[in-house]
Amino acid sequence: MTTFGVEEEYLLIEADGLSPVPRNDRVLAEARALLGDRPGDLSPELLRSQIEIGTPVCRELDEVAEHLGRLRRLVGEAAAAAGCRVATTGAGPRQGPGPVLVTEGTPYEDLSADTPPLIHEHMINGMHVHVGIDDRDLGVEVLNRLRPWLPVLTAMAANSPLWDGRDTGFASWRTIAYGRWPVGGPQPLFADARDYRARTAELIESGMIRGRGQLYWQARLSDRYPTVEVRAMDVQLGLDEAVMFAGLLRALVTTLVRQARQGHALVRVPQELVSAAVWRGARDGLEKTLLHPMGLRPAPAADVVTALLEHVAPALEDTGDLDRVAGSVTRLLSQGTGASKQRVALAEGGPSALAGLLTAGTRP
Repeated sequence: MTTFGVEEEYLLIEADGLSPVPRNDRVLAEARALLGDRPGDLSPELLRSQIEIGTPVCRELDEVAEHLGRLRRLVGEAAAAAGCRVATTGAGPRQGPGPVLVTEGTPYEDLSADTPPLIHEHMINGMHVHVGIDDRDLGVEVLNRLRPWLPVLTAMAANSPLWDGRDTGFASWRTIAYGRWPVGGPQPLFADARDYRARTAELIESGMIRGRGQLYWQARLSDRYPTVEVRAMDVQLGLDEAVMFAGLLRALVTTLVRQARQGHALVRVPQELVSAAVWRGARDGLEKTLLHPMGLRPAPAADVVTALLEHVAPALEDTGDLDRVAGSVTRLLSQGTGASKQRVALAEGGPSALAGLLTAGTRP
């Protein structure tokens, strides 16, 4: 069974408000003490108001659910001990009164020196799903075949409508913010693994980026693991949604591997078309139309989501995950994205209701 794992980025906010608090050193120290020798990764992120967790390598969706649930509760408990809360939102709804503080360390400080305006607006949090693929040429095939599906993944996972005290008009402001970096958005087409290596190396050797960690495409080959890493999703409000995306992404990658091995024709979506479609998905979420990966024409968002589920259903059946993932997808279509829920919470209950929603998924 294909292995997979999940990384999630979180925002630390006030115990009684929505403003970020720069306490990742305290929260991580407490969280590591609580974690002990149990599996899981805990690490800082770019800003001192952010942390990241990672599951170990998993084979079953139940494993992902167990590890994610445990790590979410653990960091929630650690944050409470540090006098703050952990928010699962793709973008910080408020910036706070003081300057944004960058995590200490050479990589973070170098980035801050390069692009201070972008760093101070980088309060964004994603969910990354790693799916195991040992063959790098096959991994590049998967990256190429993933491209038509990036707009619907962006739209389904949209959970960042608010920024600096206002509604941005986008369902996934994180996607837009990420697009301002030199190498971001949908990944381009590559001929093979050699082409991938050469072109990414040229970006570094030319001095245009500092290292491979700045390849901020929506999907890429991981440098740390033998995986394809899908990064198109905002971090999710709840565990159920996060587990759904983990199962969905493993099934999608498995399906694309089968297609590549069976010689199915590659749908070569022009870069400008997939970029525009991702932008539209980030703006509208599931409220309007999305680019349909089969015909490359607009279709109702629910129809495109259904097409994705049908596309990966055989792979989900093989792992025994079809009912679980399909049920979560049905709830997503009926209840709305995280972005929709954030807007409703703010409109109906104000900032306190919004804060409650954003922290419910990490309560100990």
